[in-house]
Amino acid sequence: MTNVYSCNLHVHTCLSPCGDLDMHAGAIVEEALLQKLDIIAVCDHNTAENVCYVVKAAENTPLCVIPGMEVTTREEVHVLALFERIEHLETLQAYVYEHLKGLNDEKAFGMQVIVNEIGEVEGFNERLLIGATEVSLESLVDKIHEYGGLAIAAHIDRPSFSVLSQLGFVPAHVPFDALEISARLTLAEARSRFPELAGYTFITSSDAHFIEDLGKTRTRMNLMEPSLNEIRLALEKKEGRYVLE
Repeated sequence: MTNVYSCNLHVHTCLSPCGDLDMHAGAIVEEALLQKLDIIAVCDHNTAENVCYVVKAAENTPLCVIPGMEVTTREEVHVLALFERIEHLETLQAYVYEHLKGLNDEKAFGMQVIVNEIGEVEGFNERLLIGATEVSLESLVDKIHEYGGLAIAAHIDRPSFSVLSQLGFVPAHVPFDALEISARLTLAEARSRFPELAGYTFITSSDAHFIEDLGKTRTRMNLMEPSLNEIRLALEKKEGRYVLE
């Protein structure tokens, strides 16, 4: 039997250079439960080093944490990469790190803090996580799929760092699994604004960098259970799974 699950598939932690320091694993899980979210995906900029700690913090709670990353392509397009297993995400992280140049400037971009599930600082990431990788959009989406993940074009309605702002269109040859709408629009408003994208599944996520934004918007999905495979079926509108709009 399927049920409706409340999902926020784009949440940052304090490891993202623009993420608030209060966005550590324990606080994220606590707020997600308070907001009655069933599924969240942790998607820091070009890194995944805090994901395992959010997964650990959610153990023995009803919250499902999907391992993810928000990758910036060579074209400065943001893409969400979601995976079933942390090991697959770590493979993508190694690939991203190979193609990410530069060092972080804390004064300009803020600290990039690795914090464990009990709030202890494990270290700092010195890479320029706010930067763009040297990977093209097409190559990134292919690599995400090669590793078994889902590739979602992030916040397509935003005037920067989206596939539409950077390219002016969604390339037909790039096989996105879904397109994400920011909290600025409802899904109904997005459908009206982007009629040319009617063939794509839309989701909406908070892109939360601050605790108070975690429940700002959500996508409701009809699923059998909270898992990436079920989300995949919903995005494909298969076997009775689907996104509610």
